[in-house]
Amino acid sequence: MRFTFVLATTVALALSSATVLGQQQGPYSVSGSCGGLPKVTSFHTAPGLCAGLVASGLKFPRGVLPLKDGRVLVAEMIGWGTKNGRVTLLTPDGKGGYAKQQILKGLKQPHGLVQGPDGKIYVGVVGGIKRFALGNPEQTVEDVIGGKAAVKGPPGDGRHPLVSIIFTQRKTLLVNVGSVSNNCERANGDLPKPDQICPETRAPAGHGLVREYEFDWATGKAKGWIVFAEGLRNSMALVEFSASGVVLQGENSRDSIDDLMPELPNDNDLPPDELNELTAGGRYGWPYCYGANIASPEYKDKDCSGFHPPLLSLPAHAAPLGMAYWDGGLAVGYHGYRDTGHRIVWFPVDAEGKPKDEPKELVFDWVNPDGAPTDLKAGADGALYVTEDRNGTVLRLGKE
Repeated sequence: MRFTFVLATTVALALSSATVLGQQQGPYSVSGSCGGLPKVTSFHTAPGLCAGLVASGLKFPRGVLPLKDGRVLVAEMIGWGTKNGRVTLLTPDGKGGYAKQQILKGLKQPHGLVQGPDGKIYVGVVGGIKRFALGNPEQTVEDVIGGKAAVKGPPGDGRHPLVSIIFTQRKTLLVNVGSVSNNCERANGDLPKPDQICPETRAPAGHGLVREYEFDWATGKAKGWIVFAEGLRNSMALVEFSASGVVLQGENSRDSIDDLMPELPNDNDLPPDELNELTAGGRYGWPYCYGANIASPEYKDKDCSGFHPPLLSLPAHAAPLGMAYWDGGLAVGYHGYRDTGHRIVWFPVDAEGKPKDEPKELVFDWVNPDGAPTDLKAGADGALYVTEDRNGTVLRLGKE
């Protein structure tokens, strides 16, 4: 009996120690501490960095906004086609975690989340942009673009309806208007006519572009918009380098190019996704050209020389959905579900904020479960906050 008791006690202590050393929290294994949070051990980080688990159990989180006081806002999309998205406030609980509080609901697929020059919170929803005062969200929420506002919002239809947004140093708002199609095919799948302009790119409700909205900040009202840049299939990742005003865009390039190029075994390596420097009035080639100004197979005779080439080519189907200037460089999240995705990379930048040289991987071997980074934003504490939709988490990447 004594031997049985000692054996049982030893097993119990071993199990207890294992629990302390390594636990499962949400989708991840955690062990130890990273910035006062449970340290994620399910993937690797670059030397000197670690990832802390801020929150799990979120429903398809997209936009993230770390606030100066240590709280974090998250746009929970809930799912595709839904109108019950919400904004959730995460508040440090003093115990190494965050308390969740739903502060806004009934949103149509919320995605972009930023703080405006007026201090209010702006959230991009399908078809428009709403804003609210953080101290009283439900009573102050209003349509500022689209919806009941006087200024029309993006169309909100087609294959890429989600709205990414950033404010510029000029206090204007850049808004993604994603393409209806993959590469201008018709609704029935027929190819576009190679000698005609792609119909979905035509004004006044053109797709595949970035709009720039101007505001009258004395009243807080949006005044109207212009096309800032066009020929961009889906601009989920947008960021401005404040010191120079350079605007970068992460282009999610087309799929299934191998359907029109029978010499390819698949589309795993073509076309590349892109990092583009956006300039006012710039034209970037979609759907007529891809990569370094190469004619698309639908438009094989197109002269692509007049379009802006990419600043950098990214791996095909990496799907850059979020990026942020952080730790002296540019961090980019690769959301893609193929082998090129599931990671966060970091590019060194020049004095203007333009990426240069090869990137290094900040988060990698992120395959159990598959990493799905969506939005990235730098916090006032010097850490990088990351949402990932498929796993329903917010992560904090910081110094070891």
